[in-house]
Amino acid sequence: MMPFDTGRPEMTAEEFRLLRDFVYGHCGILVRDDMKYVMQRRLWPRLEALGLTDFSAYYRYLRFDAQRRAELETAIEALTTHETYFFREPRQLKAFSEEVLPQLERRNARVKRLRIWSAGCSSGEEAYTVAMLLKDSGRFEGWDVDVHGTDISRRVLAAARLGEYGPSALRATPPDKVARYFVHVGPNRVRVRDDVRAWVSFGHHNLQDPDAPLLVSRPDVVFCRNVMIYFDTPARQRVLRLIYDKLVPGGYLLLGHSENLINLSADFELVHLRSDLVYRKPELGGGGSP
Repeated sequence: MMPFDTGRPEMTAEEFRLLRDFVYGHCGILVRDDMKYVMQRRLWPRLEALGLTDFSAYYRYLRFDAQRRAELETAIEALTTHETYFFREPRQLKAFSEEVLPQLERRNARVKRLRIWSAGCSSGEEAYTVAMLLKDSGRFEGWDVDVHGTDISRRVLAAARLGEYGPSALRATPPDKVARYFVHVGPNRVRVRDDVRAWVSFGHHNLQDPDAPLLVSRPDVVFCRNVMIYFDTPARQRVLRLIYDKLVPGGYLLLGHSENLINLSADFELVHLRSDLVYRKPELGGGGSP
């Protein structure tokens, strides 16, 4: 069926179901029943780029074409939102800096090794923010530090590795942080300084694929903020089990402020810090205060 106003193919209910279920099976992203028009609008350019006449043909392309894996990644990028910025959720970052980092410094003082995973890192602002906070603390110079950001989108990972940003990404960044951690590279463009970038790495990862390689081993902290909002309950539980299995005992999980683990997982303990609430994988043999 061709809508009168656009001349573009309209997505049928069956096409929506097929595409929605296919995307969900690949990466756990749940496209709600009321988002058929959103999916249609965001995938129209893909049909045009591939010269396809309807969404059934697009579904068959995703299933059987030799280029299906690359196209599936492109489709997922079109269906997800990657908007983020530096120093988001400052209350949580204050708790991380003032209470979590001193505890990690004491715990890892002998090995001088720190691993932090930014899961669903988008274009890198969160991972670089964490590295800047580590620099601010003055606690980890000379340590083996890796803040590892992962995302399912290779496009945003390329932007993260480039490390260049405009005013929107800096809208919550204090001026002293801009002066200290960025260099100007053009009109309204800045790049993260090399000493910060040296502590940050990025890799492609699908949180819903249990066999996907993860290039950060035994993280001390996992930031997984505003990622699980795209998932339904079973998919969220799979992500939490993955994070639990990867974290060191006593490691911390930081979620977005609109997220919690109620009815999702009883594996983590809730820790009341002065500035915020965070989750922690229990220590072997029992928990304790940071």
